[in-house]
Amino acid sequence: MIVVAIIGIIAAIAYPSYQEYVRSAKRADAETALMELGHFMERYYTGNGRYVKSDGNGPDLPFTQAPKDGGAKAYDISLIAASTSPTAYVLQAVPTGSMANDKCGTLTLANTGAKGQKNGMTLAECWRR
Repeated sequence: MIVVAIIGIIAAIAYPSYQEYVRSAKRADAETALMELGHFMERYYTGNGRYVKSDGNGPDLPFTQAPKDGGAKAYDISLIAASTSPTAYVLQAVPTGSMANDKCGTLTLANTGAKGQKNGMTLAECWRR
């Protein structure tokens, strides 16, 4: 009985840490995807001289979820339409599924390299530094 109690106590301590580690790894996938799409947008700008297509809409992103390898979707990725102009853009990763209640919320990346999040956490807590 003592062994079962000790295992229960260890599990009660370890499981939340494990869950946070998994959330952190999924958040890192979203951050990587945002950075990769930021590079895509810069290549688009280099080739076209603007961040939008001739119809004024943003270009079609090569992928719109993280992780992009087809695993269980944790983030929906898109351009924020209101922020996309010939000289600027903001990409966003909106948590979904198991990440829906993530403490960092929606992650953003702007053409200036500015990173952001929509909840009360700090950038250092949400974006790996």
